[in-house]
Amino acid sequence: MIACRDKLASDLGERLIVRSLDGSIKKGTIVLKNADQGRNAFQSVTLLETIAEFGFDACIGGARRDEEKARAKERIFSFRDEFGQWDPKNQRPELWDTYNTRVHAGENIRVFPISNWTEMDIWEYIAREKLYIPDIYYAHEREVIRRDNGILPVSHLVQPRSGETVEKMMVRFRTVGDMTCTCPVESHARNAQEIIEETAITRITERGATRMDDQTSEASMELRKKEGYF
Repeated sequence: MIACRDKLASDLGERLIVRSLDGSIKKGTIVLKNADQGRNAFQSVTLLETIAEFGFDACIGGARRDEEKARAKERIFSFRDEFGQWDPKNQRPELWDTYNTRVHAGENIRVFPISNWTEMDIWEYIAREKLYIPDIYYAHEREVIRRDNGILPVSHLVQPRSGETVEKMMVRFRTVGDMTCTCPVESHARNAQEIIEETAITRITERGATRMDDQTSEASMELRKKEGYF
């Protein structure tokens, strides 16, 4: 994924700004209880620090309303206050294609241009435009373990616990995120057309099937977004 990001930035000749949780940990603004602790919940800290560092008025994201219930409450232009917080009850009306982009110092707008797209729309677009994407999104054989109703890839951050068995399985990732909580799904789809056919019959949302941190509570994503999560 990182190699793909760097290649696209180079091909487009764009300036690439990278900030990471490791940087926030070094500054002491993020403190982990232990090295194995999941980092996904801390992403808001690094994001808000970066927005403040560069004074961004707007941040563009790729969230879609079909991913998760809280994201279905979003606007295409989603307002954040001076603390980076999201209040779903205090969002601006969007009439046709008219958007209120006014912000005061310290406030920002999160913009989701493909908010009304579905996972199927994404894959049909990838197939039509023949876009290059990382192979991790396609089916590949991988060592995994089954944990808490999900599948986790074995890695330096995820090791089998007592009683867990390492299996080799054909899987693909519907979304990519924190390795400690992002699950692949069983799949033999090796190209965009096969994923389109697979997506047409799935009945589990993208994040519902792949993000263990979203399964702790139906409100878990909404609570994180109120704290500044994208």
